[in-house]
Amino acid sequence: MENILEIKNLCKKYKDFELKNINIELPKGMIMGLIGENGAGKTTTIRAILNLLNDTSGEIKIFGLDNEEYEKQIKEDIGVVLDDSFFSENMNPKDINKIMRNIYKNWDESVYIKYLDNFKLPSNQNIKEYSSGMKMKLKLAVALSHKAKLLILDEPTSGLDPIARNEILDVFQEFIQDENNSILVSSHITSDLEHIADYITFISDGNIIFCKSKDELLDNYGIVKCSEEQFKEIDQKDYINYKKSKYEYELLIEDRMEFKRKYNIQIIDKPSIENIMLIYIKGDK
Repeated sequence: MENILEIKNLCKKYKDFELKNINIELPKGMIMGLIGENGAGKTTTIRAILNLLNDTSGEIKIFGLDNEEYEKQIKEDIGVVLDDSFFSENMNPKDINKIMRNIYKNWDESVYIKYLDNFKLPSNQNIKEYSSGMKMKLKLAVALSHKAKLLILDEPTSGLDPIARNEILDVFQEFIQDENNSILVSSHITSDLEHIADYITFISDGNIIFCKSKDELLDNYGIVKCSEEQFKEIDQKDYINYKKSKYEYELLIEDRMEFKRKYNIQIIDKPSIENIMLIYIKGDK
């Protein structure tokens, strides 16, 4: 399977934080969700991909091309949504259209207008009069209107109500239908990623904890709730992490079927991505 994005041994050191040997492969036609707590390194990774950082080490290839050497060529084919839209609050969507058609060779005004209509964004209204959800939709409209092959999105559904979020997630799934386009999306709303992602990459404290298919996580992983007596009988190598509450232990396991065969504990809950992340971060080994 051909990769649209490859990151090898990416490192970036700050005074009080370090991104350590990040390795990611995103195949064509796939959506990868990037998860982790605030300050884990998700945005730093995205900024490194976009060549917005200095003094990084490692290798990043997009469309098979080095992201530094071929930056201008690569960015023609990337749609980006970051926290900062880089547009003046006194501009309106019509102003943005005039700017974008002079920046991107493949800017498609008809597609842009279609997204403005679909997202119900008034084209004559200044951005400062938009709600936070409308501003996010505008950034997405821009990202989707120049025939991008890769979307890189940092919290794109933040600030949207559930109906608007579902609308945006449908747009993302349409974007990858031709199996040539891909999306890397960082999100705290893990339920959204359960809906659309093919892969989940979990970053914590500058390290990749895992990069796995979403189906593997949701179909194989499990949450075991047991008493202290039962916990003492379980081999440490048979669980990833555990959390102790007042009345019971919660164990995160990697293989529900194997655990059932080995131990006399038949009730094992299917975890959500959020459950998995929380026990990794807050649990003990």
